[in-house]
Amino acid sequence: MIQSLYIRNYLLIDHLELDFSSGFITITGETGAGKSILMGALSLILGQRVDTSVLKLKDAKCIVEGTFKPGDRVRAIFEVNDLDFEQPTTLRREIAPGGKSRAFINDTPVNLPLLKEVGKLLVDIHSQHQNLRLNDHLYQMEVITHMAGVEKELSRYRDTYSDFKEITKELERLTKETSALKEELEYMQFQFNELESAQLLEGEMEELEADLQRAEHAEEIRFALFESSGHLSDETSGILDRLRASLSQLQKIARLYTPSREMATRMESVYIELKDIASELEMETAKAGLEPGELEKLRERMDLLFGLMQKHRVQELNELIVLRNQLGDKIEDLSFSDEKIGQLEQQRTALQLTLEQQAGLLHKKRVSAAKVMQTRVEEQLQQLGIPNARFMVDLVKTENFDINGSDQVRFLFSANKQLSLEEISRVASGGEVSRLMLCIKSMVSDRKGMPTLIFDEIDAGVSGEIADKVGGIMDHLAEGRQVMAITHLPQVASRGAEHFVVYKEDTVDATYTRIRKLQSEERITEIARMLSGEELSEEALSNARVLLRI
Repeated sequence: MIQSLYIRNYLLIDHLELDFSSGFITITGETGAGKSILMGALSLILGQRVDTSVLKLKDAKCIVEGTFKPGDRVRAIFEVNDLDFEQPTTLRREIAPGGKSRAFINDTPVNLPLLKEVGKLLVDIHSQHQNLRLNDHLYQMEVITHMAGVEKELSRYRDTYSDFKEITKELERLTKETSALKEELEYMQFQFNELESAQLLEGEMEELEADLQRAEHAEEIRFALFESSGHLSDETSGILDRLRASLSQLQKIARLYTPSREMATRMESVYIELKDIASELEMETAKAGLEPGELEKLRERMDLLFGLMQKHRVQELNELIVLRNQLGDKIEDLSFSDEKIGQLEQQRTALQLTLEQQAGLLHKKRVSAAKVMQTRVEEQLQQLGIPNARFMVDLVKTENFDINGSDQVRFLFSANKQLSLEEISRVASGGEVSRLMLCIKSMVSDRKGMPTLIFDEIDAGVSGEIADKVGGIMDHLAEGRQVMAITHLPQVASRGAEHFVVYKEDTVDATYTRIRKLQSEERITEIARMLSGEELSEEALSNARVLLRI
């Protein structure tokens, strides 16, 4: 329930603070006094979008704050969004002069969608234009679903439906993709075979270029190695023979001349190292020669790799390897695609069977609820002055599934014996729609457990005894919850446990919207005004006391 409402700098309201109790609360006032302004301010903290046009003073901030007593049904959304669940809970909205809007729940900043989601669980505002929702098949489905009390069953169905849609989407994607790939399979297989037969190796290009360079300069390399080897090991002029002779002379005098020992040791190391180098040069000289056809093979390999790179428009050999692997993966996927499609089809069939069972249960319970709803609506409409009212929930089970099951629903209505049942938009007058909506709203509200209901002039188009019965329905609805009614009907206003009046106050330079709670005598005067106008007669005052049961 709404415990309090604070409004500052909103349209014609400069400052307003209100406290509310539970039960039935009525709000009255002359046309244009600002009742819609009050609802507009309240809608801000329920997530309605707004701009700077609502600012009374363009250079000051607009603030709307409401204190609520939330039920346990709100606790889950607080936990999911990491909000502190508090009693009471405060919703606040601030509109800055620059147009920036900020929203808070218990002083924690929140985005507008979350504020709206929480607001829906706290307050349900129903106005005349919402009567159009009676012609909306989605709203009709929502109503009959609530009447059937199948929220848990619907939640389970929607989980299955979500899985079904996902599997169906994946199956369609894979089938389409497989069909397209099969058309390209032959060409892909040719490309893959060509790349696979090339036996591509990572880093091969660098090695191949080095081998080709060696092969093309083989004679030059062999000659250089041969000459270098000769300079070291030639029998007549080689360095090794002379070095060996020099070493021998030093070793002879080693005992006689001490410094020669160290030099002999160093020279022996040089001799051993140069001898090893000479041996390696001989082996490299032998290897430097070309095998028959080796250069041709290297050039053919290089031409093959360059040709493949040019054909597939890549710059590096590694890119060819990546392309080969991708082609292989696609071909492999395609070879298993039929198996995957079969598995998905089996899963989809199983889900469809579950959907049929769950949708069948929803249909069964909705049909049962529809019968009860039809009877109750007709009874209430007859009490509200439509003696020949007939109402029917036309519920048809189809073979198609959507988010609500496999049902299609239409609300059919007739106010006259001789006319057949038709959709509400085709046969119901404005007053009949208002009364029909009130009946449906009362039943849905009982099911939903909505803490606060606000009816904004839903009683338009009725009067007299019917108005009194409309007030009686609203009063009954207020048992165990808070119900507010903005009304022009004295019969409805008199039913309120609390009565507020909205009025305008003029000052020298401005007009303000005010609202205040009426005391006993003030209520008599206000009800009398609603009965007879500004000139209050004793008869009007007496009738007001009768309505107020004073």
